[in-house]
Amino acid sequence: MTIALFGNTMKSETMLEVSHILEFMKRHNVRVMLSQELRQELNIRDIPAFPDSSDKNETATDENEMIDFAVSVGGDGTFLTTASIIGDRNIPILGINCGHLGFLADVQTRDVDQILRQLIEGQYTIEQRSLLQVSCNKENLIMAPNALNEISILKQGFSSMIAIEVHVNGELLHNYHADGLVISTPTGSTAYNLSIGGPLIVPQSRVLVLSPIATHSLTVRPLVIPEDWKIDLKVSSRYNNYMISVDGRSQILSDEVQLHIERAPYTVKLVQIGENSFLQSLRTKLNWGK
Repeated sequence: MTIALFGNTMKSETMLEVSHILEFMKRHNVRVMLSQELRQELNIRDIPAFPDSSDKNETATDENEMIDFAVSVGGDGTFLTTASIIGDRNIPILGINCGHLGFLADVQTRDVDQILRQLIEGQYTIEQRSLLQVSCNKENLIMAPNALNEISILKQGFSSMIAIEVHVNGELLHNYHADGLVISTPTGSTAYNLSIGGPLIVPQSRVLVLSPIATHSLTVRPLVIPEDWKIDLKVSSRYNNYMISVDGRSQILSDEVQLHIERAPYTVKLVQIGENSFLQSLRTKLNWGK
């Protein structure tokens, strides 16, 4: 078995957990491929990277490598970065939580040995999650165009609200006057969407959510649509630009750039081990009933 290991190199507790995982894999004869950033940080901290690839030029991002699983060590942000790097390579991802809520990275560090042992023994299931894909009419996006959580259209800095003309399947939906608009997958319903009053959605639902941010009209509410519907956006602002954020990866675009959003042609595969359901996560992580 070969796993690709990714981690948040900015946090000491994450690096300690990475070191622990490397030792565990060594004991169980599992080959580990490290991300380039993780390898560099381990070298700086003088942490042995065994059992790593014998070729020190190889990394977890090499597309020619046959990788069985990816393990993301950190929080949900690290998981999103891992999913972006994995892309359409069809590699299941296991998230280990060294952060806070952890809806994607939901394995707690106290359970790591047991979970990894079950992974090695094949005691797991795979859950598929849909992604969003964004394209532009005039210029290429500098970041990866696919989002597991959400695509956000935001006003720039302290500028006044922006106007976002939204067409769904070719039909005008609304011209939002707001600070922005969040287009979320069910996976992302517990992220930015939740913070702006959008609905929580069970991950197995095949829908998308359009949630405005600080809209000028109080009658405008989040809208749920089928995930296979296509969305076209045209933005106008006083300063002739706006920000797009794709799972936290941001870029400034001019008003001339129109956006097309639809479901991506592939899914992200999550490794599920144990009985930690989405409903249980809501109860424990959001303190429902307490």
